Amino acid sequence: MSTYTKEVGERLNDLLKKTYDAEKGFKTAAQNIENASLKSYFNQKAQERYNFGHELKTEIKAFNQDIDKGGSVTGTVHRAWMDVKSLFSKDNEESMLEEAIRGEKASIEEYNEVLNETSLPTSTKSILTIQKNTIINGLSNIKSLEDLR
Repeated sequence: MSTYTKEVGERLNDLLKKTYDAEKGFKTAAQNIENASLKSYFNQKAQERYNFGHELKTEIKAFNQDIDKGGSVTGTVHRAWMDVKSLFSKDNEESMLEEAIRGEKASIEEYNEVLNETSLPTSTKSILTIQKNTIINGLSNIKSLEDLR
């Protein structure tokens, strides 16, 4: 049982790091654009990821695991790339939308990996499925925002 709990805790901590990265990435995107609708959308997505993080932390604590509070190196590099891209891009909105879409697709893949490759308790599976579906719905919305530019 301890290996099972440790594995679940590690996988949830990996998702938690990526959730922190996504939250910071959406904040970065909101800071790099002027369009009020997109800025609002990115800020809403940052808040959504903040909420996801709290749900994941609660689930990790339920397994008596330590919570990893840092983001990943990959996330830091991605945000730096977003900043550089915004400096050199003629269309900040388009480049931030492209990065957000890319990040959301990666998030869906990460959730699928955990859901499909890890034996999860029912409560954890439920939380992750709801979060993944929220990201999928958000991806549909963000694609529709491309048409507003």
